[in-house]
Amino acid sequence: MKLTTKGRFAVSAMVDLAQQQGEGPVPLATIAERQEISLSYLEQLFARLRRAGLVTSARGPGGGYRLARSMDEISIAEIVDAVDEGIDTTRCGGKANCLNDHICSTHHLWENLNVKIAEYLSSVSLGQVVRGEITPIRRVEK
Repeated sequence: MKLTTKGRFAVSAMVDLAQQQGEGPVPLATIAERQEISLSYLEQLFARLRRAGLVTSARGPGGGYRLARSMDEISIAEIVDAVDEGIDTTRCGGKANCLNDHICSTHHLWENLNVKIAEYLSSVSLGQVVRGEITPIRRVEK
């Protein structure tokens, strides 16, 4: 699966920001320090999150970022999409030219997995993550 650090960092930073709501705008430097993410990298991510309408910014002393909507109205999929982090498990990047310009025998398997991942991330809100409502799925032992 191709979910790189860009998507993971964006979600972690948004969770951090959501946890600080009510305390005024949150400086990116504070999030960068707590999450151990480069400030310049975080600035790039937040520029994309702002363009996507997920955060708002306030300049000047006491400035920083706030969520643009309630944390329960923001899905994890929106965050990942905002930083251009498409999730794709196919070999061909979804182009169906996996094997010598032909579709491979497992293409639909991986394409269907992409759909399930997108459905799951769309079903989980930022608020659910912040409140710790996401629990591990227990595997059934054989």
